[in-house]
Amino acid sequence: MKTTIVWFKTDLRLHDNETIIKALAQSDAIVPIYCYDESHFTTTDFAFQKTGAFRAQFLNEALLDLDKNLRALGSGLLILKGKPEIEIPKVVLQFKATKVVAKREVSYEEKQTEFLVQEALFKLKCELQTYSTSTLYHAEDLPFTIKDIPDVFTTFRKKIEKDAQIRIPFDKPSQINSPQIDPINLPSIEALNLKRKYIDKRAAIAFKGGESEAIKRLNHYFFDTKGIATYKETRNGLVGADYSSKFSAWLAMGCISPRFINQELKRFEQQIGANESTYWLVFELLWRDYFRFMMKKYNTKLFQLSGIQNKELPVNAHDAALLQKWIDGRTGVDFVDANMIELKRSGFMSNRGRQNVASYLCNDLKLDWRYGAAYFEQQLIDYDVCSNWGNWTYLAGVGNDPRGNRYFNIEKQATDYDKDRSFRNLWLKS
Repeated sequence: MKTTIVWFKTDLRLHDNETIIKALAQSDAIVPIYCYDESHFTTTDFAFQKTGAFRAQFLNEALLDLDKNLRALGSGLLILKGKPEIEIPKVVLQFKATKVVAKREVSYEEKQTEFLVQEALFKLKCELQTYSTSTLYHAEDLPFTIKDIPDVFTTFRKKIEKDAQIRIPFDKPSQINSPQIDPINLPSIEALNLKRKYIDKRAAIAFKGGESEAIKRLNHYFFDTKGIATYKETRNGLVGADYSSKFSAWLAMGCISPRFINQELKRFEQQIGANESTYWLVFELLWRDYFRFMMKKYNTKLFQLSGIQNKELPVNAHDAALLQKWIDGRTGVDFVDANMIELKRSGFMSNRGRQNVASYLCNDLKLDWRYGAAYFEQQLIDYDVCSNWGNWTYLAGVGNDPRGNRYFNIEKQATDYDKDRSFRNLWLKS
């Protein structure tokens, strides 16, 4: 009997997941696994946790939901903890598997792990197959090679929209044949060396992990409230759940795919109508693709102070006390402080807020932007390695911004986007 291991990572879903579809097509039985990689629960060089408590809780919820959905089809999710290159081969031997299938990685640390797993499997005469599951447009369908992708987003977007097609999403499997899989046993937040945190009741949205919750959110935003119809006008909002799609956390963990979102968006357009707002959501998904392809093109440069432009920045000597004031929302600039308190207490910040607090750290405090990116990595529920580091290089003036230095006038931004002070009043009260 041919058995394949399906290694879930940041693709925690059954809809539009090529890994599980290919595994089912090639095998008699599959064993779905998830490994809590111990390297994801360490402290980074910038002294922040690689995964904070908010995201770890979201991850646990997503895994419980995936297990429930797998069991409904005759399978289940086997949980591992440790180093993937040590733990996955043990499962291969246990089930006499000949193949492991997984999502293809593009960023440096994830690719290193992928390579170590591949090496370990090779010794067992077991193959590692990877598939690209994260983007709206498939890398193989781009009208240029990765090394020739334009460094300006607008050029990239226009060429993509003219010369590339979005693939049809894969259907969810209807049945899965697996050996008996023990009931799911997740590590607690404390077992991951984290201190449990509860999302502040003032939070714009109480994110809950899982594919079921992702689809529920999509249906709410598209079909129940029709919030998508005014997305372009409201997306710079700061208070409440429905000023923007809030899909980012589920996208980052792979609880939903951009192609599935696009398919449902087309259904909305057919039923209710297309407009500039429905297009704008695809525009934002394209930015997400772009940063992933930029990671593939530039790799470690996106983690370096000089970025992809190899540009020297006028950075002050590291000032831990000043950085801590920024983190705690004690800079004295109320719009920055309100956004930073929201992030600290809820694991989320609006897109408008992110741009302002990043500009303040880079241009006003002149601190090393990588500390900001590393803090976001710890704190954000919707942390995505490519989007996070791509956006930070952009705002620091060492990334894909053709203008080179995007300085935000914080007072003007506060007046434009929080005219009645409702956002600042919400988060600055004790």
